[in-house]
Order: sequence, then C-alpha cells, then structure tokens
Amino acid sequence: MLNLTAVPLTPEAFTPFGDVIDARSSAAFPINAGRTQRHHDLARVETLGECAHTLINIFVSQPISLPLELTFLERHPLGSQAFMPLHQERFIVVVAPLGEAINPDDVRAFVTDGRQGVNYRAGTWHAIQSVLEREGEFLVVDRGGEGNNCEEYPLKIAVTLGE
Repeated sequence: MLNLTAVPLTPEAFTPFGDVIDARSSAAFPINAGRTQRHHDLARVETLGECAHTLINIFVSQPISLPLELTFLERHPLGSQAFMPLHQERFIVVVAPLGEAINPDDVRAFVTDGRQGVNYRAGTWHAIQSVLEREGEFLVVDRGGEGNNCEEYPLKIAVTLGE
C-alpha cells in the first residue's frame, strides 16, 4: 500500500498535473460598469477528439473519512476535468503524471483550503472526488462526446493530512 500525506495545494507544486483555480492569486480587471472583477482564463479547458464538447456539471459529493483509502486512480485521456468548490469545501487531491502506467514514487497528495479548485490536464491520473468535513457541491467542467474518456489504474493508496 502506498502511504501519502496530503500537503497544502500550491500552483507551483500542482503545475505538472494541471492548474490551481484560485481568484485570490490571479490578475483581475473590472467589467459590468465596474461592478464586477473578472478573473480571466484561470484554467485551460481541453476537449480532444471528434465531436467533443465542453460539459458544465454540478457534482454533490459525500465526505470521506481519514485515512482516505483508494483502490485505483482514474484518468480522462480525451479532456481536462476541473473541480471548483461552490461553498468553500476542502478536498483531497491525489495525482500522478501522464503515462500508461503509474510509478508509485510519482504519486502526490494535496489538500485544498476550500477556496481552491483544480483543473486536471487531459490524461493526468487522479483520485475520485474526496471532500472533507461535509457534503460538497462542485462546479465541474469536463469533456463530453464520443470515445472512451475514463480509464482506471489499480493502486492501493492511503492518504492522511499533513500539519
């Protein structure tokens, strides 16, 4: 079993896997007669393949218990997948780099602060949604269309939280 400790999510540490979505660290400009600050282009949406289109979804996830025990990671080879909490829900992010196989030495675990979201690049291995403390609602942007866009890789992982 691979044992991981989730560390705080930062854009720098997450760069190999995708984008951190966080208005607090992005540039903004005023729109709507100055009443709205637009935090523009926070993540790259990827929809690859024929007849692909972008989906906007809301996922409602039940909280996990710790340690988080996983039996697989999944990936979406034909598109990115973004998760943004709607009510400041903290969640655990487990990721591994692109590739046909997963090297356990390359698996990483992060914990968000509740105001951060993530955008997994197309093909990035990641854990299923793992919200902490309470039920969570997430705005999810991903790919719809033809083709198999979900693959699983068996791997036993236990995740705890760091200090």
